Amino acid sequence: MTSYITLMRKDADSDYGVDFPDFPGCVTAGRTLEEAKDMAREALQGHVDLMVADGDAIPAPTPLDVVMADPENADAVAFLVEVRAKREKTVPVTFTIRPTVLARIDAASAAASLTRSSFLADAAIEHINRLERAARRRA
Repeated sequence: MTSYITLMRKDADSDYGVDFPDFPGCVTAGRTLEEAKDMAREALQGHVDLMVADGDAIPAPTPLDVVMADPENADAVAFLVEVRAKREKTVPVTFTIRPTVLARIDAASAAASLTRSSFLADAAIEHINRLERAARRRA
């Protein structure tokens, strides 16, 4: 399970609106706080399931301080929503790498109790997400 920052907003004449900074375009709402929370869980899980089905990469969660540093989020209340990503099929990959770099990867992955493949995939996704967040901030 992975937890994502979820933002709730409420105007005096509206329902509770919910959005997800790591999943632009995924939004929902509820008449009550409890309904909005339930709808958030359902909306995010459905969105992630569709992304997995389409073969899209699931972003790593953005830290709360980064989300709340955006002035547009100043009036929002943040909470966490957990989702489970269905496992994708893995594919074998062959590439070359310097032995000293491989040794560092193996040491770091062992320290994190990860396989080499999981460590490399996580590192790549983290780097891609960082680049995408930087691009969104520039836009």
